[in-house]
Amino acid sequence: MEELVSRVMSAAGIDKDLATNAVGIILNFLNKEGPEDKMKLIFDALPGAAELVAGRQDAGSGGGLMGGLGNMMGGKMGAMAALSELNGAGLDMGGIQSVVKELVSYAKEKAGDDVVDEVISQIPGLSQVV
Repeated sequence: MEELVSRVMSAAGIDKDLATNAVGIILNFLNKEGPEDKMKLIFDALPGAAELVAGRQDAGSGGGLMGGLGNMMGGKMGAMAALSELNGAGLDMGGIQSVVKELVSYAKEKAGDDVVDEVISQIPGLSQVV
C-alpha cells in the first residue's frame, strides 16, 4: 500500500492521510460494486488493500446519510456516495480523477489490464472517470 499511497500523493498533490483515505474509499466502492472474482484478484495483487477496506468497514465508514443510501441502493447511488465521501474528505473533482487514474494504473500494473478493465466495465459510469 505504501507504494500506491506515495504515487497517489504525488499524482494528486495531497498528503498521506488524504491519499490513504481516498484509496480506501475507492477500493471499498469497487469491492461493493465490482465482480467478486475480479476484485479478489485485485486485492491479492495489492497487499494491504483488503485490510484497508476491512478497516474502513469496521470503523463504520460510509459517508453519512448519502453513503448509507448509496450503500443500500448500489450502482449509480453507490458511485454518488463514494464521490460525496471523497469530496467530503477534501478532494475536488480534479483530485478525485487524479486519485482514480493513479489507482487504476497501479492496479493494472499489479493485477493486469484485463482484470481491472473487467471491473471498470461492470460498474456503470466508472469508465468516464478513468
